[in-house]
Parts: sequence; structure tokens; C-alpha cells
Amino acid sequence: MGYTNFWKRLSASQLNLAIQTFSLISIFFEGYDQGVMGGVNSSPRYVVEVGIGRPDGHVTDELHQGGIVSIYYLGCIFGCFAGGWLADRIGRINGLFIGSFVALIGGALQAATQSSDFILVARVVTGVGTGALTGITPVLISETSSAQHRGGYLGYVFIANYLGIAVAYWISFGLSFVDGGYSDVRWRFLLAFQCVPALILLAGIKLLPDSPRYLASIGRLDEAREVLEHVRGNSGPEVEQEFAEIAAVAKGSQKSTPMQFAKILVGRGGKPGHHLGRRAWLCMILQIMASWTGITAVTAYSPVLLSAAGYNLLTQNGLAGGISTVGIIGTIISAQIVDRLGRRKCLIFGALSLFVVNIIAASVYEGARANPDRASSFAPAAVAMLFLFNIFYAATWGTVAFLIPTEIWSSDMRAQGNGFGITGWAIGVGWTVLVNPIMFAKLENRTYFLFAGLNLLWIPIIYLFYPETAGRTLESIDTLFSTKSPFNWSMEKAYREHGDVLAEDQRPSFESPRQGDKVGDGQVWTSD
Repeated sequence: MGYTNFWKRLSASQLNLAIQTFSLISIFFEGYDQGVMGGVNSSPRYVVEVGIGRPDGHVTDELHQGGIVSIYYLGCIFGCFAGGWLADRIGRINGLFIGSFVALIGGALQAATQSSDFILVARVVTGVGTGALTGITPVLISETSSAQHRGGYLGYVFIANYLGIAVAYWISFGLSFVDGGYSDVRWRFLLAFQCVPALILLAGIKLLPDSPRYLASIGRLDEAREVLEHVRGNSGPEVEQEFAEIAAVAKGSQKSTPMQFAKILVGRGGKPGHHLGRRAWLCMILQIMASWTGITAVTAYSPVLLSAAGYNLLTQNGLAGGISTVGIIGTIISAQIVDRLGRRKCLIFGALSLFVVNIIAASVYEGARANPDRASSFAPAAVAMLFLFNIFYAATWGTVAFLIPTEIWSSDMRAQGNGFGITGWAIGVGWTVLVNPIMFAKLENRTYFLFAGLNLLWIPIIYLFYPETAGRTLESIDTLFSTKSPFNWSMEKAYREHGDVLAEDQRPSFESPRQGDKVGDGQVWTSD
């Protein structure tokens, strides 16, 4: 049995664990790379190397500094679409393999940085790899998970996002003691370490089977059935029904083109009546809203915020690592509630919780500004709000914003369609990372009042326009978008009327495709 068929030796639990493990490694890379620049930017030798400040580490060109950080997200936008396009044609596993290779090259180039132009190019290359990994990994999880556990499985995988951020902060904290913080290893090792998860992915991702939904979309139904039965651990009636739905939808598979993306955004691309433009904008706006909850300010600028609270440098770095680490707790909570409560309730409750936390944080900082002689007494409350913010965000928006874009696209363009969500993430995070230093310089703690107001605004948007996808098969979710109306209640009505995929396919029973049936790309299915 060959290397790429190794998964056949595994039991269902072992195979699911292997899929989860490599998905964790992929998302760990994304989290680490998101958090690493906080430590890099605090290294005096890096500041001098790229020409953004003085030898003592004081940054004099904040716009240049923000540009180096945010240009990475331009690479992510290209990577998520290019990677998704490849994953819909050559498979999720092959897409992840190529993404890992690009990410490895980008990480090595960043560690070898010699100038500002050098790291700008390296950041873009890394962004391309990260965009591909972040776009494809949630799709693989969604397509191999059951409807009842899809959100929970993705929630556990996204523990790695916060683990990656936390590891970046703690490594930075440890390296800050080397030569008093004035060493090249402080920032070069930080950037080089991201090559480790990329190497592990390259070595092991091909051990996994491809998604049964991808295999069905290209007409390889026998293989799709084999993978589905293996990952579910049986071939009973429920699996037979799931396979029948997958095969029924696969018959209408149509591969998209790169040009179609632009058409989709203006509502002209895709199959008639499927309203792909609405799906694309829902994905992008959801991730932009997530970025503007205030999470990037807490993640990327927590040392600055802690400094404003009156803590010394050592305590700042230690607390910043702790703030990132508690996100793991929030993600574990998310894995437990996202399927039970549903996506909509998680998002609405999360926005309301973050509104309250932002209001309290802003008020505490306001009290410290008004009473500078008592600033130290306000500091613990300010820190508590930062910890609570990360827990509430991770438990709600941190997972759901990545989950919904993997659920609302059909299998033939799910990886590519998820690119709209990752594009929203890249735009939102890149935008906030760029403007946060300016906002905090001008508004100081009052920036939190702005974030509070935005979180309050997100609640009616979620209630009106975002459908519930929890507990529904990926194939049936497509019917939510069969109505012209963008409102949730209209989508729910369409689901009640057309959510039975097999009935809509005019099959008398939950039977498998028959000999000679045409499936994806016009191929004919046989039982051989």
C-alpha cells in the first residue's frame, strides 16, 4: 500500500484524528504568522535592519512599520483565491501541499531579511502561502465532518490559531532576554520558526485522503463513497443518505473560472438562481465585521495598551502572552456551543458581549486618564477586560466567521468561494493593523468606544441577513440561497420548501446514483 493510501490502514477515529492534526498544524501556521510581527517589531536590531527607527528600538516611521505588517494580507488575498481555485481542480490535499511549499519559502525569506524591500517581498510570498492554507483547511474540515459536529470540529482546529499567536508571543518573550534584547536572533529566529509547521505539512499532508465532496464533484464517486464510509466508520443508512445527497448535487457541478470571481461580486456570475454574489458579500462582510470588533487591537497592540495601563516592559510582554493564550480557552468553549446554539446566536451573543467589554475597557482607561495619580488602581480592571475580550471573541466570532464561508458554497467551488471570506479577513485585519496605531495615537482609549459602537451595529446585520447553517447538510444549505430576498426569514422559508435535496432531485428514495447517471464534468458513473 503506497504512501498516499496510508489512510486506508487507519480506523475511522484515527483517520479523523489525522485530519484534525494536520488541519491544526495548518491553522497554527496562520496564527503564528499573525502574531509574530508583534515580537519582531519590538526588536531594536530589526527596527534598524529595515530602516523604520533608531538603534534603541524606538520606531520613528509608524506608517512604514504598519505597511510591512499589512502587505502580508495582500498576499493572503491572492493566495486564498489562487489556492482555492487550485483546490477545486486538483483537490484539497494537493492545494494544501502547494500552499505549504509557498509558505515555507516565504518564512525562509523573512528570516533572511536584509532590507525593507526584502521583507516586503518575503511578507507577500508568505501571505500567498498562508492565504491558501487558511482558505482550504476549513473547507477540508467542513467536507469531512458530519452536519451535527461540523462547527465543533472546526472550533477545535481553530484552537491552533490562538496557540500559534500565543507561541509567537512566548518565544518573543523568551528571546527578549538574549543579549538584553539587542540580538539578531531575537527576530530572525521568530521568523524562521514558522518554517517548522510548513515542513511538517509538506512531509505529511499527502497521507490524508481527499474530501469525498471534492471527489464526487469531479465524478470519482466510487472513491468518494470509500472515503466517506471510512471517515464515518460505517456504511449504514445515514451514510448512504449522505452519499446520495453528495452525488445528487455533484451532477450539477460546474467549475468556475478566475474571471468568474469578478462577475460574482457584481451579481453576474454562477448558475442562475443561486445568488452567488450575495454569498460572496456575506462572506467578505462577516470577516470585515469580525476584524472591526477590536480583536486586532487586542492581538497586535496589547503591549501598547498594557503600557498605557502603567505596566513595565517585562510585565507587558508576559501579560501579552497570557492574553493570547486565553484565546485557547475561548476556542474550546466555541467547539462546545457552536453546533448546539447555532451560528446566528453565537455571533449575536458575541457582539453583545464584546460591546459590553469594550465599553468597560474604555471607561476604565478614561478613569485612569482623569486620575493619573490613581492609574495603577485602574490597571487590573483594564487587563481583565483584555482577557475577557479574547475569551468572548474566540468563543464566538473567532470560529464562526471562518465557518460560515465554508458552508454556504457548493462543493464544486467551495474552496474558491471560501476565498471571499479569507479576502474579507485579509482586508479587515490588514486595514485595522494599518490604522490602529493612528487611531490609538489620535483617540487613545476612546478607540474602544468606537469598537463598542461597531459591535452594537453588527447585531441587526447578523439578525437580518445571515442564515442559520448549524445541523444542516452542506448540500441542503444551498437551498437557502434559492430566493431573491436577502432576508433571513425568506431564506428559511425557501429551506422549508426545498431543503430536501433528494426530493428536489426527483428520486423516489434515498438511493445511490444509478448505472449510467451523469455526474460532474459530464462523466458517467459506473459501479465498478
